[in-house]
Amino acid sequence: MFKNHPKGLIGAALSNMGERFGFYIMMAILSLFLMSKFGLEKTPATIIYSVFYALIYLLALAGGLIADKTKKYKGTILAGLIMMTVGYALIAIPSPTPVPNFALYLTLTCFGLFVIAFGNGLFKGNLQAVVGQMYDNPKYSDKRDTGFQIFYMFINVGALFAPLIAVGIRNWWVQRNGFAYNPDLPALCHGFIKGTLSPEASTRFAELSTRVSAGVPTDLTTFANEYLNVFNTGFHYAFGVAIFAMLISVVVFIRNKKNLPDPAQKVIQEAGTKEKPAVVEMGRDEVRQRLYALFSVFAVVIFFWFSFHQNGVTLTFFANDYTNLSMINIDLGFTTIQGAEIFQFFNPFFVVFLTPIIIGLFGWLRAKGMEPSTPKKIAIGMGIAASAFAIMALGSLNLPSSAEVTQMGGLTDAQRVTPLLLIGTYFILTVAELFISPLGLSFVSKVAPPQYQGIMQGAWLGATALGNQLLIFGTIFYESIPIWATWMVFVAACLISMFTMLFMLKWLERVSA
Repeated sequence: MFKNHPKGLIGAALSNMGERFGFYIMMAILSLFLMSKFGLEKTPATIIYSVFYALIYLLALAGGLIADKTKKYKGTILAGLIMMTVGYALIAIPSPTPVPNFALYLTLTCFGLFVIAFGNGLFKGNLQAVVGQMYDNPKYSDKRDTGFQIFYMFINVGALFAPLIAVGIRNWWVQRNGFAYNPDLPALCHGFIKGTLSPEASTRFAELSTRVSAGVPTDLTTFANEYLNVFNTGFHYAFGVAIFAMLISVVVFIRNKKNLPDPAQKVIQEAGTKEKPAVVEMGRDEVRQRLYALFSVFAVVIFFWFSFHQNGVTLTFFANDYTNLSMINIDLGFTTIQGAEIFQFFNPFFVVFLTPIIIGLFGWLRAKGMEPSTPKKIAIGMGIAASAFAIMALGSLNLPSSAEVTQMGGLTDAQRVTPLLLIGTYFILTVAELFISPLGLSFVSKVAPPQYQGIMQGAWLGATALGNQLLIFGTIFYESIPIWATWMVFVAACLISMFTMLFMLKWLERVSA
């Protein structure tokens, strides 16, 4: 697979695996953790989640500026890896639940998230700029799209097992302390402590407290406090696993950085002399057109990322509230792999599984002279994403609203939908992602003027940040309109993105030629 590709590609991909491991742990459990740890409702939990994920990408702009100004790309990347490790350590330290000081502990958690986000900003865009420079060599330039697809597949190997390990550790700790996992109980425990449960939800809480305990609890208040404490300590330990993944990435990067190019030293050596970088020969008008094209694409993909990154919020809420989780229950003896979080496994799994197929498809089309341009591939991906949310809408037509589910205290297994609905949706969304995310990185690295490589990769991530900041609207829709109508909002967003890209297609193809 790595044949005829730059030597540093595998080292860069392996260095990124730890970041992906932590990223997918956070995507799988962060919103649910904020709700079960602090008793937050879905909307305020999503605000924190969306700001965190927006900062992950927005701070890539700062990371790109720092690297472009200091010319220390590799040092900036290493500093980012170390900061992310420290951030995960801050939120992995167990603290009591219910929290004795809400403002203090929530602030500490948010500070840890900020450290992770800032470290990611130093790391992510600059590593992508380094990968892009490998393909500036004419020897590899025609393999740029394939190279980024391989890079994207390999880094997702780090994400593959993160959700499963996180759920396994959480459930192991719950079982070790004499309880069983239940997706509805954390919210019911907080509601019981606050005295906000409806009569119907109170009855369900009493029933579930007996079901998950070894015996019948004599004091439901004591049970609620104990269950919340055990449940969230398990979450803290799950965050701790990311520390080890990050340390592995630090070691891999240090050992491989000599094989990675440095954008600050982008010169061509011939006959013992150094020529000026190619950017000097690029006219001002060409630079301007390239930047216009990049920012136009950035503006369009905001709506795609607003839809796609619902996997950490509304799609996770749907898994927790509406999906029959008993149908996915892997019993390992010492722990069980069961929970809404495990659906985050399917996206990286499909990335790893589908990437060789997508690469083969594009290679076959290239041999036939029929391969779509990179902008056209991105437009096609947006249309595929729209179809995924259309399937979710069809599968949700007869489901009660989120408010009704809360009033009921949760749904029984018989009232929930099959996990195949979400698994199929993630399959289609992953196909869309493979048409957009790695190829978007390829497009940016190809079109961006060399002196703006770091900041333009950061700007691509900045567009993703704006899409993430809009996630809050998805949760507002989820809690206020029928579930099927929520998914139709994302269908519309993806279709708007697709048709806008098609409208700009000829211009984008001309600029990127």
